[in-house]
Amino acid sequence: MMDGREEGARLRVVFMGTPDFAVPSLRAIAGEPGEFELVLVATGRDKPRRNRRSEPEPTPVKCVARELGVPVMEVEDVREPRFASTVARYRPDVIVVAAFRILPPEVYSIARLGAFNLHASLLPRYRGAAPVNWALINGDRETGVTTFFLQKKVDTGTIIMQERTSIGPRENAYDLAGRLSVIGAGVVVETLRRIARGSAETVMQDESLATRAPKLTPENTRIDWVQPVDAICDFVRGLAPRPSAWALFEHKKVRIFEALPASFHLHEQDEQAMVPGSIALSKNRLYVMGIDGWVEILSLQMEGKRAMAAADFCCGFRCDDDAPAFS
Repeated sequence: MMDGREEGARLRVVFMGTPDFAVPSLRAIAGEPGEFELVLVATGRDKPRRNRRSEPEPTPVKCVARELGVPVMEVEDVREPRFASTVARYRPDVIVVAAFRILPPEVYSIARLGAFNLHASLLPRYRGAAPVNWALINGDRETGVTTFFLQKKVDTGTIIMQERTSIGPRENAYDLAGRLSVIGAGVVVETLRRIARGSAETVMQDESLATRAPKLTPENTRIDWVQPVDAICDFVRGLAPRPSAWALFEHKKVRIFEALPASFHLHEQDEQAMVPGSIALSKNRLYVMGIDGWVEILSLQMEGKRAMAAADFCCGFRCDDDAPAFS
């Protein structure tokens, strides 16, 4: 296979990304100035990030791009013709995408040597918007990252590289995404090197193994207490800290951030009278029943209040029901 660049020439790279997950990859590319020339960074527009009433703030990627002195283009609509024409003006050899938008062919086909995406799963598992979350929710013990060439159908392109990693038993979505972003940065750099050398061998995805990682919504992030304890705890950590798993208590929303299986038992007669979701308090500790035991809730946030440790919830606990429960 022929080399992807002229001898001594640096690979011209356009980078596209928005959140924290993309930042290590951007820094890693910038950290190899002898090999790669970052000519443009595309990212989302400034918007309120702390809450709806806060002042607009730049994306994490924009902040780093400005620090690096790389030209930045803020993008609202990737199908707007001006976006494609701007990217074309920078004559990229490669377009690198990490946690950005779904690019149309008229954009990703601009790059002379192709455009590839960094995805936070071992494709074809967990195609979609929330691969880290669903790997944890489903109780997987292993995950990883994949780089693949873009094509029209989302997350289906040919695989260039993958790297695997074990999932820690108490790792939540935030922690795992952070680790994968660092692992992914190394994979992105090696992928660029293979493309530059013309040695980027690819593998087709096996469609029979494909699974989905749909967008997280209020409907699919509510806790179902009629589940085994381990499944409930995986669900909580798979959504922590944001958007967070949630339940209702006295008709108010409760966000739950941390939960563990508990070695806890009531008197047999009392326990038999309880149903999944039932609450028990003991020594300032908060327990909720699943179908095969108890979950200990370690931190949570009541609607309209600050996040708190479960012990603080227990101290202020008041309930209008003789059989308090989350639903």
